[in-house]
Amino acid sequence: MNCFVPAENSLGETRTALTPVSAAGLVKLGLTLNVQAGLGHLSNYPDAAYTEAGATLVTDAAAAQASADLVMRVRKPTPADIAGMKRGAWHLSFLDPFNERELIAAFANGGVNAVSLEMIPRTTLAQKMDALSSQASLAGYAAVIEAAQRLQMALPMMMTPAGTIMPARVFVIGAGVAGLQAIATAKRLGARVDAFDTRPVVEEQVRSLGAKFVKIDLGETGQTAGGYAKALTPEQVAKQQAGMAKVIAQSDIVITTAKLFGRKAPTLVTKAMLAGMKPGSVVVDLAVEGGGNVEGARSGADIVTENGVTIICHPCLEGTVAHHATQVLAANYAAWITHFWDEKEKVFRADLNDEILKGCLITHDGAIVHPQFVSKA
Repeated sequence: MNCFVPAENSLGETRTALTPVSAAGLVKLGLTLNVQAGLGHLSNYPDAAYTEAGATLVTDAAAAQASADLVMRVRKPTPADIAGMKRGAWHLSFLDPFNERELIAAFANGGVNAVSLEMIPRTTLAQKMDALSSQASLAGYAAVIEAAQRLQMALPMMMTPAGTIMPARVFVIGAGVAGLQAIATAKRLGARVDAFDTRPVVEEQVRSLGAKFVKIDLGETGQTAGGYAKALTPEQVAKQQAGMAKVIAQSDIVITTAKLFGRKAPTLVTKAMLAGMKPGSVVVDLAVEGGGNVEGARSGADIVTENGVTIICHPCLEGTVAHHATQVLAANYAAWITHFWDEKEKVFRADLNDEILKGCLITHDGAIVHPQFVSKA
């Protein structure tokens, strides 16, 4: 199998789909690996390390893509990228499939088998391939680090000859993978941490990390089969906002992590809440790419409100720790390939009845095959 990994062409993307370590593992399986020169430049993986791992550096990306049986990248491709691939080839990346009807149609029309990393089932068997979780964990960590840099306050309590510095207060909204890592990081840095989630089942996890779980009676809530929080009704959102307002006003850092896959992120922090925060406070919106949890937040540069609250609107905070984000992401890709690899015959065998493939395969053999997208083409 001939595999090609192009350098990312999306503005601001610092990660890549392959490390020298994962490259060595794939070469050992029996793949022929071609990587675009400069592939790991932004994540501190030098070209020489890829060649030492057995990959071949190429400068003509279009030619390498045209001959590849499998193309791996981080961000979704352009229509021109898809048109440049051969029929029957496989493409593996984040695809944002619920918002990319035209791209899905292009894959089908081009006869390219498209696999969406976002759609990999959240099961025990697929855990090593769960790119959403691996990246969310690093985003949660980075959210605390970025907020601490802008806060202009120390996070831990300090006893000094000049008096006691009280710990900073951090409020994490959402206790999924990103939220739990944010809680753990803030606690390690010595902050006082409060957390809220619509799923009461996560209270024990929050408390085990040393944080206080904020209880707000929203009525019946829960989580999906995939482990995500269910969408709230407008009435429940209003109750949640009212219950969080006092905690937000007392907090030095607020981190929001509420994403709804395939739908716009819910607005949890209103302008009125921001107006009630202390000058110098920091809010990090980890859902900004999906519309944002913070009213007025827009993906891109930081926003400073009239009362001096900084809103961090970075669209991909995991990219700020690109070396490790690439390390775990590349391991996710390698695990996916290995799952479908016949070691005896040294070939890639895609079993269309495999539960993992059924969950993440969007197009195959010139048709849209995922049931959630067949009618949306």
